[in-house]
Amino acid sequence: MDACLWWMDRDMDPPAQRDGSSLAWTTPNRIALELATLRLRDFSRRASGHPVLICAPYALHRALIADFAPRHSIVEALKRGGVDRLFLTDWRSASPDMRFLSIDNYLADLNVAIDEIGPPLDLIGLCQGGWMSLLYAARFPEKVRRLVLVGTPVDVSVESELSQMVAHAATGVFEGLVTSGGGLMRGADLIRLWRSKPDIEIALQRSLPLEDSDAAALRERFARWHGETLDLPGVFYLEAVERIFRENRLANGSFVALGREVDLKRLTGPVYLLAGSDDEIVPRAQALATAQLLGTPPALIASEVAPSTHLGLFIGRTTLAATWPRVAAWLSREESARISTQISSQISTQISNQISTQAASG
Repeated sequence: MDACLWWMDRDMDPPAQRDGSSLAWTTPNRIALELATLRLRDFSRRASGHPVLICAPYALHRALIADFAPRHSIVEALKRGGVDRLFLTDWRSASPDMRFLSIDNYLADLNVAIDEIGPPLDLIGLCQGGWMSLLYAARFPEKVRRLVLVGTPVDVSVESELSQMVAHAATGVFEGLVTSGGGLMRGADLIRLWRSKPDIEIALQRSLPLEDSDAAALRERFARWHGETLDLPGVFYLEAVERIFRENRLANGSFVALGREVDLKRLTGPVYLLAGSDDEIVPRAQALATAQLLGTPPALIASEVAPSTHLGLFIGRTTLAATWPRVAAWLSREESARISTQISSQISTQISNQISTQAASG
């Protein structure tokens, strides 16, 4: 009876915590499609125009990372940069009946969402959403016009904190966490495998004076977002651990997705790789190494290193003001485009200095 009650207690999470955030979205949107694994959110200003889909990370935290707060929102930055048709994958926190869902299930639902939007589209993958986007683009290259990978781990032979953590842990550790989670990888358990809570001022790339009411609101919002972790299906999680981070199948060409072996050399369209200079999760060397795995000609690969940590790539004020407008401009071009990292870094520094000067002057 005690065991039965324990399992019941684990599955009695509040609905808002399990299947949605209690935090409001920054940018107005509507739910365009409801699937088992995700809600497709539509941030579009108009029905015409080339569609762009942000594939949010499905790990630890919710998709609100792409629309965190005013001046800290990828959605806001892209819309300001002229992207009129914009969508986002809002992944659901896994419930007990989802515990057997695999990576294939998520790719299949992503495929349904993209068909609903109307391919070919431009796909932006954030962190873990990046390797899922790359898998999808290589599996269905005709459906993706351009691909943007932001802070994305692909080739784990290039060492990082993430790949080292997985490599140094016995497989039984992860299986044990899934078993104790009732077949799920509980976000609350997963986050304990990581370092301490990130510094909010470094992540947001701004100072937050204690006496400032707006700063206090941002601190509270960040704390609530950081605490609303996602639960993952055990099968999905263990597949990612083994196939992506232990066996490096995506990089070595042996990953099978939806019944077909995925060869990254099949991907020949334009690709934009964005890395953070101080990314503690996916170092720049790992994020940029993906270029060597693709069939895309070098002239069609744009790469940039932004002065940023991992979280700063998605919610950092300077990165969003300096770097993401160039991503939006790159997406709008019909011709191939390469971006000079040196020039990009100079512009980022200039904008950062301007923001700092404005903040100091009040």
